[in-house]
This record gives sequence, C-alpha cells and structure tokens, in this order.
Amino acid sequence: MNNDASAWFRQCPVHAVTPLLDLPALAAALGVGRVLVKDEGARPLGSFKALGGVYAGLSALARAAGVALPTLIAEAGRRALPELVCASDGNHGLAVSAAARLAGAHARVFLPASVTPQRIERIRAKGGEPVIVHGTYEDAVAAAAAHARTTGAILIADTSADPADPVVADVMAGYGIMADELRAQLPAAPTHLFLQAGVGGLAAAIADRLAGSVVVVEPDQAACVAAALAAGHIVTVPGDLATAAEMLSCGEASAPAMAILRRRDARAVAVSEAELAAAPPFLRAHGGPATTPSGACGLAGLRHAMADPALARALGLDAASVVLLIATERA
Repeated sequence: MNNDASAWFRQCPVHAVTPLLDLPALAAALGVGRVLVKDEGARPLGSFKALGGVYAGLSALARAAGVALPTLIAEAGRRALPELVCASDGNHGLAVSAAARLAGAHARVFLPASVTPQRIERIRAKGGEPVIVHGTYEDAVAAAAAHARTTGAILIADTSADPADPVVADVMAGYGIMADELRAQLPAAPTHLFLQAGVGGLAAAIADRLAGSVVVVEPDQAACVAAALAAGHIVTVPGDLATAAEMLSCGEASAPAMAILRRRDARAVAVSEAELAAAPPFLRAHGGPATTPSGACGLAGLRHAMADPALARALGLDAASVVLLIATERA
C-alpha cells in the first residue's frame, strides 16, 4: 500500500469507504459458499477510477509545483500549473478532470469515438476538455502521449509499457485504497478474486494486496490480459475491440499490472457479449447494486466458470468457495 495515498484519502472531505455487500441469494444461485461484492458505484464520481485518476493527477501537479499535495489544493488558482492530459473510455478522464479542477489546472481527455455522449458530457461538466479520436482506445492512448510530448502537458496514463512508470504506480496506489478498505470489511478471507480487466490495473492493485486465487475476467473481444499472460509479454489484440463493457475495451495490457498478475499466477477468463449483458440484471435480481456490463464483468466470469464444471474444477471453485467481486461503477 502506498501510505501517502492512504493518508491523503483518509483526510479527503469527500472520501468515504464504499460498502461491501454479502449476497447469500447470489451465492446460492451460483452454487458457491459466499459472494461478497464491493460497491464502487458509491464513490463520489461513480466509479473506482476516482481513486486512481484523482490521486495520480494531483500528485503529478504537486510534484510539478514543488509543493505538498494538501498545499496544492489549498492554494488552487494561485499558481500557473501545467495541463493534465490522458486517454480514457470515460471514467479515468472524469477523474483526471476532477483532479485538475481541484488544483486549478486544465485537463484534456482523449477519447475513442465509441464513448457515449453522456460520458463525454460528464467530463466536460468537470471542466475537462474532451478530444474525440476516430479509432480505438489504443489510438486515444497514442494521441494523448503525442500531445504530452509536443506541449509539455503532464500525461496521467493508467497504462504503460514501462513496469516502473511512476504515474501508473500512483494510479494503482489509488486503486489500492479499495484493498485497504476491504481488509477492514471482509467477514471471511476470500478464496477467489474475480476481477475485471481493461489494461489490468484494478486487478493488479487488488491482487497485490489481498490473498486468494486471482481470476481476471475480460470481454472476449478485448482480452489483452489473457493474451499477455499466454505470450509472456505485452501483445496487441487485433480488431475494433467493440464490447458492451466499454470501460474494458483495451487492446494492450499495462506492463506494471502484468508484472503483479504474473507474480500472483493469475488465471484469465474471457466472457461473451451475451454473458456481459446478462450479468447486471442478474446481480440486481440477487440483491446487488445497479451497475453496467463493465461493472458486472467479474460476475459474468464467475457465472461462466460455474456453468463449466471442468473450468470450475480447474479454478478450485466449489460449494465452500468465498468469492470477492467488485462492481466497479454505478449504472
């Protein structure tokens, strides 16, 4: 755990611990002993991305200004600050825009054309400047990096080819706040962590801090973590990456995340579009929070595994398993 991140979030006036739900009806329907769901839709920005993007953005601006993070916020608007820039499918850009506003800076967010108008407007409402890229998320990543190189803006990326990237480390430290909270909330040690992945940062941050078998769940249209695990290095997934789980539409895994996931011997499960679409209403019908296909992707993976006896055995799932899921965003 990054102690600086943990300390700052404890002091942040809008930060509150998100609930952990014990869902016996869901566990019974799936045939496992217990299902615990962390509801990240309760975050101030509606998703777990508020932890990573806000902390990394503010930390980068504080380093640039040569001041402590609390001083940066207390003196917002009193000094000239560089622009923050990032690529996003929506939630990370919203968080980086919020960080810029807190510090009195400007944020520019590069988004693939598939992003919904509602997500674009949420970024604009937070003061961010959306820039639409006619291509995939990876094209938006390249455009954001090019803008930072040519303008001197600070790139707040949630993915990197460099395993030691300091900004990505800050993003993942922010995500790690969830594990910090979970250690105090968990009524029983989970046997399995079913964690959705775009570039893999969330899964890695939780896997790095909590015990249990790690199962990374991805849309089969954008299974970049599975491809990297199989190849032993980062690879690019071909195609347009179109998926209902739009927050997970990523073609290249993050090197810092993959280093952790390999160390934890993570397994990968890919789920279909039909399975993704069915997961949110199934979660809601069994006592869980309202979320999206991205938010319920971990559940889609658990349902997929339990429907395949051979896969369930290979993953060690049975009637005694205690499974942790994260509903990563609200509907």
